Amino acid sequence: MTTDDHTGATPEEKPTVVLVHGAFAESASWNGVIEQLRIDGYPVIAAANPLRGLGDDALQLRSLLDRVRGPVVVVGHSYGGSVVSVAADGHSGVRALVYVGSFLLEEGESTGELAGKFPGNELGPALDPVPVSDGRGGTVTDLYIQPDRFRAVFAADVAPEVAELMAATQRPITSEALAEKATAAAWRTIPSWTLVTREDLAVPAEAQTFMARRARSRIVEVDASHAVAVSRPGAVVDLIVEAARATAG
Repeated sequence: MTTDDHTGATPEEKPTVVLVHGAFAESASWNGVIEQLRIDGYPVIAAANPLRGLGDDALQLRSLLDRVRGPVVVVGHSYGGSVVSVAADGHSGVRALVYVGSFLLEEGESTGELAGKFPGNELGPALDPVPVSDGRGGTVTDLYIQPDRFRAVFAADVAPEVAELMAATQRPITSEALAEKATAAAWRTIPSWTLVTREDLAVPAEAQTFMARRARSRIVEVDASHAVAVSRPGAVVDLIVEAARATAG
């Protein structure tokens, strides 16, 4: 049986990497990361995050994690980190958590609360609220980034033509999801790694660092916008592999 030169482990021994996108993105935002992880022999799943409500989104992710055989490294970007922290809590298969330009919420905190805790967030004024039916006779508010502001506040280091595609395919999040409070914090019991994006105008680096230090997460910084998985996939992959190797076995 041959081994992979990158990790010294057989493909069968490598954890499945589950990638969870955040607001205003979708699963294809991980494409560059997926490509490199697969070359290194890692099984990868890019989860579809509904972005409807923190509790419900976490339940959906938890059901996916329950179906994965063997060890798992779960990666959350932005609001995806909020979902990961709830969904992975107490899950025996989750070996490591990786937060990418992300939120690491305490129990009782909301994503929106932490987004505004430190200066530098330029996302709020760039959002368009759109009331939509909740399917139960009520309404919720979908939030979109204004197309002409998308690249500046979300993906400043991404090629303009790519950022235009990202703006056109962005997935809205409900304001209710951003306001919903976390009921668990998986990083309390599962080792975590955090990639801090220093040029981030959606989740300021100061906020990311505050949350990561509070969680005693291993911190790596990179000069990148909030769309780091698109602009710097190699940096994201490096941290995921570090987490996988550090928690092997």
